[in-house]
Amino acid sequence: MTTKAITPKDISELRARTGAGMMDCKKALEESGGDMDLAAEYLRKKGIAKAEKRAGRDATQGLIFLNGAVDGDFGTMLELDCETDFVARTEGFQTLGLGLLAFAATVPAGIHAIGADGPLLATSFEGKPLGERIKEVAGVIGEAISVKRLAHFRPQGGVVGSYLHHNRQVGVLVEVDGVTGDAALALAKEVALHIASADPIGVSAADIPTEVMDRERRIAEEQVAQEGKPEAIRAKIVEGKLRKFAQERSLLEQPFVKDESKTVADLLRAVPGANVVRFARFRIGDA
Repeated sequence: MTTKAITPKDISELRARTGAGMMDCKKALEESGGDMDLAAEYLRKKGIAKAEKRAGRDATQGLIFLNGAVDGDFGTMLELDCETDFVARTEGFQTLGLGLLAFAATVPAGIHAIGADGPLLATSFEGKPLGERIKEVAGVIGEAISVKRLAHFRPQGGVVGSYLHHNRQVGVLVEVDGVTGDAALALAKEVALHIASADPIGVSAADIPTEVMDRERRIAEEQVAQEGKPEAIRAKIVEGKLRKFAQERSLLEQPFVKDESKTVADLLRAVPGANVVRFARFRIGDA
């Protein structure tokens, strides 16, 4: 069907637009008479079947997409994964991520795991089930794509602070209640920056999942046994190790990254009534 000569520039343009392979782009342009829009549509149609074949491949690259309201009324964030950094920078991948940010604002507030079988995959997105739409884009781009997780915070009587690292590999949302206004928003942003750097597991020790503490207990017990500590004091040493771990990974007990002479709890006390409700920290590559 070719009606015009296909140039390397045409192929490069289509590849940048869709993320598809060079030979796939050349074939699509030939089949569509050199029409860029028709070629993109051709790749989309052919890509659906390809996406199924790629679904089992690892998507370990990607970007964090984040939208935080200027006044702190809400925040949305998602992790969109792919196989290569090249694809993460393509127009198709970026457009999908921005569309998903708008979608994230429509789901119930909270942190949602999606991956390959999350319930949100059946939710309508751009006129189709989310899972089907992602497969379409994956087919056009030519790599496995996965929305690993998303967060949507919309507090009542509080604010949402956010932080997105310059390389978009780490993003944070934190919900602070009990306060509103500029001082509250500034506080929430400082806490978000701290979370990005210090990587806490829970707001307090009580929020650290039981399975995490059980794992740490097993590690501590093995360490104490290998060190040859007397049986009579092993339990006490293990409990001390667990308390230290909980302190180091609890947001409120961590030294504030900008001033380690005070804790995050101290930072919150400087704004009367402020309380961290929850946070989400997404990093590309985390399990």
